[in-house]
Amino acid sequence: MKDIFAIGLDIGGSHITAGVIAVNDMKLLEPSLYKESFDSNLQANQVMDIWERVIRTSWKNSGIKEFFGISVCMPGPFDYTNGICWIKGQTKYEHFYGLDVRKLIQDRLNLSDDFPVLFENDADSFGKGEVFKNVENRSKKVMAVTLGTGLGACFIDKGEAITSGNQVPTDGELYNAPYKESIAEDYVSARGLIANYRELSGVAIASGLEIFDLATAGDVLAIQAFRKLGEDLARIVAPWLKIFEADSFIIGGKIANASVFFLPFFEEKLKNEGCKVTVSISSDNEIAALLGATSLIYKEYFNEN
Repeated sequence: MKDIFAIGLDIGGSHITAGVIAVNDMKLLEPSLYKESFDSNLQANQVMDIWERVIRTSWKNSGIKEFFGISVCMPGPFDYTNGICWIKGQTKYEHFYGLDVRKLIQDRLNLSDDFPVLFENDADSFGKGEVFKNVENRSKKVMAVTLGTGLGACFIDKGEAITSGNQVPTDGELYNAPYKESIAEDYVSARGLIANYRELSGVAIASGLEIFDLATAGDVLAIQAFRKLGEDLARIVAPWLKIFEADSFIIGGKIANASVFFLPFFEEKLKNEGCKVTVSISSDNEIAALLGATSLIYKEYFNEN
């Protein structure tokens, strides 16, 4: 069978990562992995300049000439079928509201209108990628979350994302679930962590990374801010872990890199909530996201050929 290659994109609120995937084996071509951080609230044409540069750099570094398609994992709200961005009021992609992102990518790369550019929810991509990485997970029920500029969630059953039915929240999303005085994402995200530290210390910190650095240096209030985030996360996900009857729970996203400061408190609170589930931290969030996004092409091509 002919070898099929696709470009995978992991697009977040402050970064874009590109990598070329050998779809037949669902493996990343390591030389192709390329990432840049940027301000997603720049004007759309400025953001597209960055995206184009990253994609072309990954493409060039891969040494591959022909691609079957491009798979993109994007945060929501987003029309993943039609490629339309509906993100608004989330401190990211403020100038992309209502834009046809598929067309933007096709035009920038001089691709035909029928060249496959597929989109997947970022959390679903992460969850699917983790399943592809671990063969044992392909027969299990897996719930995964991504913690970063926002809160992503996915529910995977036998390798498929479940977004409807009584066992998952509406659209399989948790970011907008009512929690305390607002919604879950306001408490379990970078801004939630920043708010925790401000509430505890009275000091306004600009980023979650600064709080991580403080915690690493032994700052007690920074460590408490992470503890609060972990306990809030447990309260938010516990009901759905039970309803979905999940076998395992996986945490990804940038904040997962600080798991040493919140994971023990998360697991303790989860136990108190009566949840018995295997908990793990992703070791390579972005590669998982790239694989998960590209699984759309894997499914489309290999299930039909």
